[in-house]
Amino acid sequence: MNKKIKILTLSDHPLSPSGVGTQTKYMIDALLETGKYEIISFGGAIKHESYEPMKIAEDWVVVPVDGYGSPEAIRSVIRNEKPDILWFMTDPRFYDWLWDIENEVRANLPMVYYHVWDNKPYPMFNRPSYLSNDLIATISKVTDDVVRNVTPEVECVYLPHSVDTNIFKPFSVAEKKAFRVENLEEANRDKVIFFWNNRNARRKQTGSIMFWFKEFLDEVGHDKAMMVMHTDPRDPHGQDMYAILDDLRLLDGQISISTGKYPLEGLANLYNMADCTINISDAEGFGLATFESLCCGTPIIVNMTGGLQEQVTNGEEWFGIGIEPASRAVIGSQDVPWIYEDRVSKEDFIAALHKMYNMTPEQRQGMGQGGRDHIEKNYGFESYGKRWDELLTKVHETHGSWENRKNYQAWRLIEIP
Repeated sequence: MNKKIKILTLSDHPLSPSGVGTQTKYMIDALLETGKYEIISFGGAIKHESYEPMKIAEDWVVVPVDGYGSPEAIRSVIRNEKPDILWFMTDPRFYDWLWDIENEVRANLPMVYYHVWDNKPYPMFNRPSYLSNDLIATISKVTDDVVRNVTPEVECVYLPHSVDTNIFKPFSVAEKKAFRVENLEEANRDKVIFFWNNRNARRKQTGSIMFWFKEFLDEVGHDKAMMVMHTDPRDPHGQDMYAILDDLRLLDGQISISTGKYPLEGLANLYNMADCTINISDAEGFGLATFESLCCGTPIIVNMTGGLQEQVTNGEEWFGIGIEPASRAVIGSQDVPWIYEDRVSKEDFIAALHKMYNMTPEQRQGMGQGGRDHIEKNYGFESYGKRWDELLTKVHETHGSWENRKNYQAWRLIEIP
């Protein structure tokens, strides 16, 4: 019997509801189904009650860690478990400590980075980090373009996110009506419902959306439409949404805040209840909420930034309304010296709400079904897992590990003039 390929993954905890955690779990589940892999996962980015390793399946163990791990934790698991591939995912600023020890790691096993980057200008400051990997898989066309231009010498593969289309699927007209009757007050059942499912954080434009939606309601009537915002209204990184509702006098359910922790099936119900899902984040690597919405056949209104722009159109058809940024500022920090911040204008956003509101239910349904078809064709759930299997098998065969490690040299000859 062939020895199984052992993968060490670093990411958000794979059982957490975050986008990073969800995509990691999708990949792991697909790999385990082949019977070819063993998985050790560092479960990060959450608070743990216990740090005891958890056996999730026959060939899958999750090790709780703070942050995304540490050099000591990596050295320990590599020494004791001898994984064949190190796979890691999320924003590069969380992995400086890992790339600092890449000479130790890559001497024995290849590093595969599943990368997200939101926008241009090309981040040349990321070049040393990109060079520290054997392969970079990119989640969006924007990210792919960035990596290929910053480090053309590093192998790069475009492998976008996916969602389970057996869970996120459209209701029939009758099912949608029945769900609204069961879950909404009578006064809200016939309203045009906009849905917003995001973290209440600065880049998500929480306050702008609330203020601008109120202006939209003033124009069409407060009894004609509503918005459901699924988030934590008192997230320490966001705004006090209850204070905004109070100040705007939106106290009759014009904006409803949903705080429940739903399983995926529950989220699918909310997308199906809505007529449109909104995301005008000023930076968005991919945007799973609008992606899930399209899978449910519900059209979207999005800022044309990051991964959102490849969801809303295939270049010929539109599956919602894409709003071009009205301003593009170069912002940055000590960790990220520069990146574009894309902002939409109030006027363009309210115009998009009107356009969606004025469509017939049949027009919105047709647009949403087109989005569903777009996702099944270009971001298929089965192909997501199959491509990861093929990619990691190829990495294992091409680069090897431990005794048969190939294509890595830990030193360079530099001619000094």
